[in-house]
Amino acid sequence: SVSITPLIFVLSSGADPTEYLLQLAVERGYGDRLHFISLGQGQGPKAEALVKLGWDTGDWVCLQNCHLAASWMGKLEQIQESQDPKKISQEYRLWLTSMPSPLFPVPVLQNGIKITNEPPKGLRANLGRTFQDINEDVFEACPS
Repeated sequence: SVSITPLIFVLSSGADPTEYLLQLAVERGYGDRLHFISLGQGQGPKAEALVKLGWDTGDWVCLQNCHLAASWMGKLEQIQESQDPKKISQEYRLWLTSMPSPLFPVPVLQNGIKITNEPPKGLRANLGRTFQDINEDVFEACPS
């Protein structure tokens, strides 16, 4: 990806990519440079400030639950369209999470990289994935 291309997690029920994103940030040396904000009532100005901070510092920004901020989606579109690649740190990345929504800005969706993460179907597959995600240190630290 490049700095002006948002990465969009299209959510499905029961799927939460937060842990995977945190793990990726740590692996890439961004563990302390990944900022999350959950969109909703009154969070728009904070999200905009965080995005602009990311432009300057090269930090990663994750705007969660975009589907809950329908009234702010127009502003998100304006922010994305106003980007000047020459003025944005090449290290900056914008991550968005959203359930499918007709109010999500089409230009942002068209210009972004879409990622889906569906939970496994069925109890057996779900438990298998849970155990797969637990590393040995965590497993061994559990009391018997």
